[in-house]
Amino acid sequence: MDIKLSPKNNLLEQDPYEYELHDVEKPELFREMFPYSEVPKIAYNYRRVPMNMPQDIFITDTSFRDGQQSRAPYTAEQMVEIYKMLHKLGGEKGIIRQTEFFVYSKKDRDALERCMELGYEFPEITTWIRASKQDFALVRDIGIKETGILVSCSDYHIFNKMGLTRRQALDKYLGIVKDAIDAGLRPRCHFEDITRADFYGFVVPFATQLMKLSKESGIPIKIRACDTMGYGVPYIGVALPRSVSGIIYGLQHYAGVPSEMLEWHGHNDFYKGVVNATTAWLYGAGAVNCSLLGIGERTGNVPLEAMVFEYASLRGTFDGMNPTVITDIADYIVNETGYDLSPMTPFVGRNFNLTRAGIHADGLLKDQEIYNIFDTEKILNRPAMVAVSNVSGLAGIAMWINNYYRLKGDMAVTKKDKCVELIKEWVDREYAEGRITVISDEELVALMHLYGKDVLDRIDGKKK
Repeated sequence: MDIKLSPKNNLLEQDPYEYELHDVEKPELFREMFPYSEVPKIAYNYRRVPMNMPQDIFITDTSFRDGQQSRAPYTAEQMVEIYKMLHKLGGEKGIIRQTEFFVYSKKDRDALERCMELGYEFPEITTWIRASKQDFALVRDIGIKETGILVSCSDYHIFNKMGLTRRQALDKYLGIVKDAIDAGLRPRCHFEDITRADFYGFVVPFATQLMKLSKESGIPIKIRACDTMGYGVPYIGVALPRSVSGIIYGLQHYAGVPSEMLEWHGHNDFYKGVVNATTAWLYGAGAVNCSLLGIGERTGNVPLEAMVFEYASLRGTFDGMNPTVITDIADYIVNETGYDLSPMTPFVGRNFNLTRAGIHADGLLKDQEIYNIFDTEKILNRPAMVAVSNVSGLAGIAMWINNYYRLKGDMAVTKKDKCVELIKEWVDREYAEGRITVISDEELVALMHLYGKDVLDRIDGKKK
């Protein structure tokens, strides 16, 4: 029995637990929780663990790895431009700490090398490779210091995919990690499918062995807890293996994984990607792994831009991050790569701060704070917008004019301006004749040239 003084709370703690591998004969698939023919069940055991927010928390990026597995691949030039914007977004403190690349194609290696030549400290470039000595030598020769290694930890993968026992899997994984260390690399172990794994029977014993290996070798070994299928649950009192707080607490308390070596990687299959990532931060993970615009396998990864705002909400500051770059990144990915971005996507979608209802437009015209989530123009370089339709009213048309032409103060139009009334009459006629679509920006610009010449003249006079 080990009794020692905790540096975190300055209390003596008794910890008699040292979990050993359960080398079972048959896979543990948690069929009561994951029946497959039914919706997965959220079971409770009412066990609570303490919040343990680290002093420093970071965001890591997988846009060029997991993000490229579910869309048309980026060109090398596109990857370089996006990497530059990630650097600008993350700021001098490197809140966006790392980004990972594939290295198998000439295009990916070219992009990686061109990004390295930029000389940025952050985000640090890492890789994700197959567990082979040839791959270790490849990334070492490129100059990479850290690489991700797949170490699947649920019996779904160990038994049903790889055909191994738990002992065979653990021994294989430890051998791979030792090979990475021998090659001069910092291993980052991706605990795939952790939310369906036997936590005390495999995850903790394996993590404990990794921490012992780290101590013996003097090489930090990072653990990425991968919620591969989005089964993680943030609620208090949920039973393992689905409890996000339980996973983070258990890896720290029972396996001795420090916060700075613990990272969460989530998916959004059950709409819990962002809240699970935040929960991981709150309970001790130093980093959350994300993808730009949430692009990733199936329903996607945790959106990086979402965690920028979660960070600012939790810490009260962007800490040097430049959130206006989020708009630049979204515009670039949509316009340069042809990505089909849903218009309702928070922070980046075309409609995220757009209103169609006339009563909402009237409120926005009087005070944007009434219907806009924050000053989107200042923070994201995205002014609040309205779509003009049969329900927009005079207020909606006036707001469209002011936002489109960036009119403020004495220059701004009101519901009482003649051009607003004339455009409203034209809009009403369109819908009276059976129109069902919103009025486009191009149509409204043409209407301004027809009915709003005095406003346009004032704008031209201001520019001169």
